[in-house]
Order: sequence, then structure tokens, then C-alpha cells
Amino acid sequence: MTKLSVNINKIATLRNARGGNKPDVVQVAQDCERFGAQGITVHPRPDERHIRLSDVMALKEVVTTEFNIEGYPDERYMRIIEEVRPAQATLVPDPPHVLTSNAGWDTYARKEQLQEVIAQIKGWGVRTSIFVEPEELMVEGAAACGTDRIELYTEAYARGYHNNKEEAVQAYANAAYRAKALGLGINAGHDLDLENLAFLKRSIPYIDEVSIGHALISDALYYGLENTIQMYLRKLNIEP
Repeated sequence: MTKLSVNINKIATLRNARGGNKPDVVQVAQDCERFGAQGITVHPRPDERHIRLSDVMALKEVVTTEFNIEGYPDERYMRIIEEVRPAQATLVPDPPHVLTSNAGWDTYARKEQLQEVIAQIKGWGVRTSIFVEPEELMVEGAAACGTDRIELYTEAYARGYHNNKEEAVQAYANAAYRAKALGLGINAGHDLDLENLAFLKRSIPYIDEVSIGHALISDALYYGLENTIQMYLRKLNIEP
């Protein structure tokens, strides 16, 4: 079964726009779990424009599914991982100022850095996952870095889905097959939604986890959070 991890950054963005604590990030995380989500994802950026450090610490106390913390592995991020010890640390290569994650790691050019960071995180008993493009060479580099999983960066798939979904998914299927052969777990995320998710899962049935935030929270404005989470779970695990 492919797990659904809900990225709640957008909930924090909405709260921060007005101040106060509405919507309540911690309550939403608990509700997501109650509604069927098998994980909660956050990306606490240094400027705290959405998820704050205080949110991470509060979530640490209540998340009962898999807690996944994304981020660039600078000193701040590493301190968070050491203290929180989430189920998974997902390493992204984007610097703090970018709007959202927009590329995968060059696992060869950054091999030494990644090896050191991954070894430290795994030493804390935390599973590691790193963002990669759908390139077999980058997957092989990821395996050489010692990571437990890769997260396939799916923006290009989502962008090409409506033009030619078979062509859009092919590089991802190839990269995932190579990852599986190398013994890596496979996650996926970025721009996945109710339209393109089921085809990705059918094409790569052994995906371990998808992390979805923006589209899911946007859909929840129309369908409600509980119903939306169930809709995404059906796309992952029920639809033929």
C-alpha cells in the first residue's frame, strides 16, 4: 500500500496571513490522521513563512503516524532533526529563499555532503529520503550516498500529464525501477493531484509514499478535508 502523507504547510500559510491560531495547525494534523492520512509532512523554512519551529515541536508531541520533516540540511535543519527524531527526514537542495522546492539533488556533485548528512541522520535513528530528478544516474548516486529512500520530484510528470501521460511517466518508471533494484524505497511528490495521481501509482505500483500539500488543501476548500483525504486514498489504493 502506498501511504499518503499530507503536507500541512498551506494550513500554516493561511494562519500566518491573519495572525492568531486559526486554523490550528496541530488540530488540522490530528484531523488529517483521523481522516485516514498515514503521515504528516512539514517544511520548516528559516523565515517561518508557513511552518514555524514552534509548530514542529508541538506536532512532535501529537503526530501518531509518520512525521516527515523536509528541508535543506543546514545547521538549523539538522538541529531540528536531532531534537524531534521524526520518522523521516526528506532532504531538498533548495536554498532558503525559494518559494517551493524546484529541483532534485545532483547526487554526484553533492555526494560528499550528502553522505555526511545522511550518515548523521541515520545515526539518530531517522529514515532518510532525498529529492531526485527522474534520472537513473541520479538514483544510482543517491544509493551511493547511503540514503534509505528517494523522493521522485514529480513536477515534470504533472506538467506533461495532460499532453501525453505515458510519455510523461516513462522516465519516472525507469528511475523507480532502478531504485527498487538498488534496494531503495521510493517516495514521490510535487504537483500531484486527483487527476494525475492514480496513473502514477498504476505506472509505479511499488511507491512507498506520496507527499501532497497544495493540491490536497486546495481541493479541501471544495470537498472538505475528510472527504478530500479519502478521495486521494482511493486514487492511491482502490481505483483500478
